[in-house]
Amino acid sequence: MPKVSMTVNGKAVSGNVDSRTLLVQFLREHLRLTGTHVGCDTSQCGCCVVHVDGTSIKSCTALALSCEGADVTTIEGLAKDGKLHPMQEAFRENHGLQCGFCTPGMIMSAVDIVNRKGNDLDEQTIRHELEGNICRCTGYHNIVKAVAAGAQAMK
Repeated sequence: MPKVSMTVNGKAVSGNVDSRTLLVQFLREHLRLTGTHVGCDTSQCGCCVVHVDGTSIKSCTALALSCEGADVTTIEGLAKDGKLHPMQEAFRENHGLQCGFCTPGMIMSAVDIVNRKGNDLDEQTIRHELEGNICRCTGYHNIVKAVAAGAQAMK
């Protein structure tokens, strides 16, 4: 089996994986980082979004071996020194979740949106940018509010 090495949440990690092992499987099964969820296995729901070298990707369609040498951040890596990331805090404060299954992917996508689009996001932009993330519980109203608040807090 090939060996893959990468940095995950600031820590160097490696492991022997089958060449077909998906990044989400490596994170969840090899590293036990279960905050990244598997919702659809077809790259449609966005529950598995992580950042690879600073860009959001859906980890259910990326091979772990394709991330050799990469810097990967998962939802577990956003908080620093016991303090929630501003986007995580905004989701908590604005009730941007219900069951919580989609929340890690929503938050990781939201951070990427702010990094790409800036801190002053209107509702239309947020809704358009979140099209690749599906929430089955909410009407997205509080998610949109949370992303807008998180964007401002990330200034």
